[in-house]
Amino acid sequence: MMRKTSVILLSAATGAALTLFVTQPRAVFMGSSARAATADTYRQLNLFGDVFERVRSDYVEKPDDTKLIESAISGMLTGLDPHSSYMDAKSFRDMQVQTRGEFGGLGIEVTMEDGLIKVVSPIDDTPASRAGVMANDIITNLDDEAVQGLTLNQAVEKMRGPVNTKIKLKIIRKGQDNPIEVTLVRDNIRVRSVRARVEQDDIAYIRITTFNEQTTEGLKREISNLSNQIGDKLKGYIIDLRNNPGGLLEEAVTVSDSFLEKGEIVSTRGRNAEETQRRTAHAGDLTKGRPVIVLVNGGSASASEIVAGALQDHKRATIVGTRSFGKGSVQTIIPLGSGNGALRLTTARYYTPSGKSIQAKGIVPDIEVLQDVPDELKSRTDTKGEASLRGHLKNDGDEKTGSQSYVPPDAKDDKALKLAGDLLHGIKNSASAAPTPGGDSKATTDKPKAAN
Repeated sequence: MMRKTSVILLSAATGAALTLFVTQPRAVFMGSSARAATADTYRQLNLFGDVFERVRSDYVEKPDDTKLIESAISGMLTGLDPHSSYMDAKSFRDMQVQTRGEFGGLGIEVTMEDGLIKVVSPIDDTPASRAGVMANDIITNLDDEAVQGLTLNQAVEKMRGPVNTKIKLKIIRKGQDNPIEVTLVRDNIRVRSVRARVEQDDIAYIRITTFNEQTTEGLKREISNLSNQIGDKLKGYIIDLRNNPGGLLEEAVTVSDSFLEKGEIVSTRGRNAEETQRRTAHAGDLTKGRPVIVLVNGGSASASEIVAGALQDHKRATIVGTRSFGKGSVQTIIPLGSGNGALRLTTARYYTPSGKSIQAKGIVPDIEVLQDVPDELKSRTDTKGEASLRGHLKNDGDEKTGSQSYVPPDAKDDKALKLAGDLLHGIKNSASAAPTPGGDSKATTDKPKAAN
């Protein structure tokens, strides 16, 4: 029987939708050394069984057998590398929701503040926006249950649910003397992983926050909208991948393909040579050869690094910012059957078109730009990178740790964004040199939140 699995790329994320197939194990004829190793393995498994039975019989309180087994599995996987893990049934369901980018909910982005849920923003044309929920509203009760004491994830889980079911919110709003109560009917919500705007009247700015099943569709829509809106005066595109932790491998490939006419995008290489896979671009650059600037920083990981690496190697874009996170491994999601959760197992490394592994090194930008960081945030704006994670997969040569990941909340203070605009307008920066976006010539040059 063939087992259906999913492949993902992430730094500290979850998700799976791209399906691959894992065939039955190959028949292997074992020599004496292999048989000896197998016998030793079975002795170790017997040891595990002995310990398990001793814990069950002698621990001071009666343990939960299921939790014991899950903890043992989890320990085995986390001992491999920082990105392999066991997901119980609930975690597996949550992961699937996140990577689909689609779920039954209310349509608001929220964060936790002083133990209460604060609305970051309502999503357009959703139950929340239609009911008049506003940014900075404080949600104190969900169906008459106080939010105080819940974690952000617990509150989000309560707000999500089957489409066409109701939930009542109690809201405190600045300027209102009394709490507001609204009853919302859950609807199908799509997470916006792609946001866009016009910069300086003639530049298309596109921000990709994650790589879920909606990302390529969203990118194509925004490229079309912005090109129509700006028209012939369009100077080029800024693709902002800063602090994007990654996501689905397939989406990273199709996003890269949107800017390329031909050539390899990425290769993945597992333990065995026959497991190597190469993904290539198809004709049809959606930007019609317009210059492209890609913004990255220390929080850009995995799928983000595939896109940046592919466009950099093909000299299709100029990469601006700080060195990326350096997560160059692929995780396969392996379901374990109904109610048993799934394994997230590191199964391959990925390589940029030039054959370079960015594992524990990251993508080095063509032009490095350091932001001005407020004093109170300086200790919290650098990421340690993949190389600092305990048990990470090693890479040849010097590994690199740490890179700035601060993005100014006000665009006028964003030095990387300003430089990208200058490059597209042909303004030179004598301190740096980088490939001209779209060609081979040279030119000088917040709190956690969740949707529900």
